[in-house]
Amino acid sequence: MTATKQVALVIGASRGIGRQVSIDLARKGYVVVVAAKTTSDASKTVPSPPDPNSPQSTINTVEREIREAGGEATAIAVDTRDVEQINHLVNETVRIYGKLDILVYNSGAIWWSSVENTPMKRFQLMQKINPEGLYASVQAALPHFGKNGWKGRIIVVSPPIYSRFFRGKTAYAMGKVGMSVLTKGLAMDFIRQGRKDMAITSIWPAASIESAATEGMVKKEPSTGKDLRKPTIFSDAILAMISASAESVNGLLDLDEDFLRNRCGVTDFSKYSVVPGATPRRIMPAQFPTLEVEEQNDEGQRMDSTKIRRAKSNL
Repeated sequence: MTATKQVALVIGASRGIGRQVSIDLARKGYVVVVAAKTTSDASKTVPSPPDPNSPQSTINTVEREIREAGGEATAIAVDTRDVEQINHLVNETVRIYGKLDILVYNSGAIWWSSVENTPMKRFQLMQKINPEGLYASVQAALPHFGKNGWKGRIIVVSPPIYSRFFRGKTAYAMGKVGMSVLTKGLAMDFIRQGRKDMAITSIWPAASIESAATEGMVKKEPSTGKDLRKPTIFSDAILAMISASAESVNGLLDLDEDFLRNRCGVTDFSKYSVVPGATPRRIMPAQFPTLEVEEQNDEGQRMDSTKIRRAKSNL
């Protein structure tokens, strides 16, 4: 089956932000493949749809929500710690719909604590799911973008790079910042290779977003609800990034609020507040450092390990 609509693959789509992005992509006319580890029998889930931040929300209930609203979606289970499962997910997406136009990597593991209090197993889990899962997903998707004539978008949930992000969560930051480095590096590859219609962009929330994690915080301290935004702000920003020209967003590390304000002219963010009338506290800096330096384009002769290995094998 070849889709006439654009095909989006959302990895980490069972709850919260991933669910919202999937639903809104479908509303905008995209065919959506929703992927995550958790599955269920959506026909037996009560209520339907379930609380989007609860364990009852799975890729199967999200698929059902989209289909019942008139959209087109397919749920495919994946454990992003397993490269073969990721390869199967991407290949199955293309087998079903004939192509892949958009990849959104929202899958993530979290543990915020000091190095001393972050067990090695927890550190390894975060690296497997966060940077390694992203890297495997991008590698699996790139050949299919190539078959599209190098026209496509990759959206990564990772932060701008700045010092405070490392504080108190070093192990988590190592993986998340690594994801942002991939965004910057692959963007440079696209430019160097002349792939003007390809773009990879990172997005991060400016204020805390309602999720399973923050829901627990609100239960303990209801007043924290005033600092939360609905996941629709993140979804709106992602849709705007996808619609923007590739050149304008390739390699961009941005925040949901800032992108909507600076690129889309949004000035009123009140509709995104979980508590009506509240102004959620911004948890990110107003400005970020640039990563360019004066000798940015003066790297000398570029080494390519692939060519070196090929040369050695031909000896």
